[in-house]
Amino acid sequence: MEPVTGGAIYLDHACAQTTQDQGLEPYLTNLRNPDEESGSSKSALNNKLDDNDSSEEGQTSVTLHQLDFEVSLENEPVLLKGEKVRKIACMGAGFVGGPTSAVIAFMSDIEITVVDVDKERIVAWNSDNLPFFEPGLCEIVAATRDGKRDSTSLRHRRSDEGKMRPVPTRDKSRQPNLFFSADILQAIEDADMIIICVNTPMNLKADRTGSTTNLDFIEAAARMIAKAAKSDKIVVEKSTVPHKTADLIREILSNDAVPGVSFEVLSNPEFLAAGTAVRDLMYPDRVIIGSTSTSNGLEAARKLAEVYSWVPQERIVKMDLWSAELSKLAANALLAQRVSSVNALSAICEATGIDVKEVSYACGLDPRIGHSMLKAGPGFGGSCFQKDLSNLVYLSESLRLFEVANYWQAVININEFQKNRFTSRIISCMHHNLAGKKIAVLGFAFKKDTSDTRESPAILLTSKLMSEGAQLAIYDPRVKEMQIWDELVTCVGDESHVKSHVEISKSAYQACASSSAVVIMTNWDEFSNKMEPHKPKVFSIGKTTSNQKLQQVHQMPAENQTPMSMPPLENIEISLIPTQETCLRLNWGRIASGMRKPRYIFDAHNMLDAKKLEALDCHVETIGKAHGSQERGLCGSRSS
Repeated sequence: MEPVTGGAIYLDHACAQTTQDQGLEPYLTNLRNPDEESGSSKSALNNKLDDNDSSEEGQTSVTLHQLDFEVSLENEPVLLKGEKVRKIACMGAGFVGGPTSAVIAFMSDIEITVVDVDKERIVAWNSDNLPFFEPGLCEIVAATRDGKRDSTSLRHRRSDEGKMRPVPTRDKSRQPNLFFSADILQAIEDADMIIICVNTPMNLKADRTGSTTNLDFIEAAARMIAKAAKSDKIVVEKSTVPHKTADLIREILSNDAVPGVSFEVLSNPEFLAAGTAVRDLMYPDRVIIGSTSTSNGLEAARKLAEVYSWVPQERIVKMDLWSAELSKLAANALLAQRVSSVNALSAICEATGIDVKEVSYACGLDPRIGHSMLKAGPGFGGSCFQKDLSNLVYLSESLRLFEVANYWQAVININEFQKNRFTSRIISCMHHNLAGKKIAVLGFAFKKDTSDTRESPAILLTSKLMSEGAQLAIYDPRVKEMQIWDELVTCVGDESHVKSHVEISKSAYQACASSSAVVIMTNWDEFSNKMEPHKPKVFSIGKTTSNQKLQQVHQMPAENQTPMSMPPLENIEISLIPTQETCLRLNWGRIASGMRKPRYIFDAHNMLDAKKLEALDCHVETIGKAHGSQERGLCGSRSS
């Protein structure tokens, strides 16, 4: 065994259960405080450990790790040992905190209170008009927030002949266990576990680019926890944060805590995708829990794993705090890399007359690559990819790994290149003559099935088209009008200029009427003119009576994912029958007939059948393919 040369030690939790019997405690006591270490203590400890190396077979050995100045012993007091988590406070009622709390409440009997400093957001969560759209979320919230009375509804059951038939079924009631409140301190005081889901925006430079994450909300949340907690708490870091943020939280809690109150900090990064957040929570491919290797840390991790009671144990992965934090950044960076890679290929395809869809399909057949995230588009958006990549760039630079920093920065650069390239292509195709022309922008969210507009490519596109003098009509089926105005005013900086060039339309037909061009920026199914076989949605929300709402929640496991056995829920049964509902598609003949000639249609997601539109006398431009007007030389240089 190597001698201890400096620092303090951890004893592996699997190997330290007999440390006191082995007589190591006197030596370890001197190592708890590095300032009080003595050479004789280290020497005595090394001698004692060397003695243990020659112990008889079957006895417990001790392994040392020079991690930091802390010692973990199995016989130390364990935080909240024995009792299960009964109450959780979730700090942050946003895109992560709201769905996460709703699903945990739905899948368990844990009482969850979601708190936020934004009182208007809390009011929205307590209404029928939730702050944002996610498929299935409204029904889950209604069941857990409002409860459910005894009722009878029709469920589809398989008959002896193998056919699905409606059968009257008695639904048992359930009591509300999801609450939304602005009383943050009270929720913290009452909770056994506190989940931090606050916003972590980028620190913006003068050019509005970001390099580091702003942790002001994280710090404020930690200080509020320290102030309000009157008993020991488990604090779970779920916000997307940079490496070692858990150490910052632990430091604040230890410095500001009420005397006698202890905290254990865990990392439990979220891996939710906008548009499938509820499915991702019900059928997670992994749940990452990071903790310290102390007895308290391991006990806290066990308690958090129990919260995810419906998730198979093999999908709950436990690791150290720093690894858990970095795993979220790394996952998003790798996904963003795939998007930028296929978008870089799309530029080559446009310049050579190749179809990027065929190239990406051929590549995806390789099982080492797969088809996921290999669709060319206008560039990635959302709150995470850009921020997490910037965090990796900053971390690499701080470690003087400049080649690594340049690599991840290149992923960001390609994304910005793709956004600008698509906008430039529109301007070029329209002969740099956009002043006074009406252009319809269909879709403002950064992807379909969500109302999230953060970092949406549509923001940059609309601002640049405005600068060319175009009059824009924007339509999105889920994004609220005020949200669009806020994004554009924030980007452009001049509210009067925005409102003189933009109108928000109530329908796609209204937006496209008398337009010279239509730009599809979000891949909403309704915008497509392809008659593809309908694929069952994860959730299908129909117009139903209040007693039938929950029975309309349809869920299916993600593609290639092993079906997960659902726990028996006393008060609600979830139908696993796929819906046969189809999406109402736009009538592109009607749209084309109402457009001004020449009619330009720009498809940022390759979701249109170009030949059908060209038959309607439309010039169609799609990402990753040089067809239509570009092949006829109407768009200038192919490198534009």
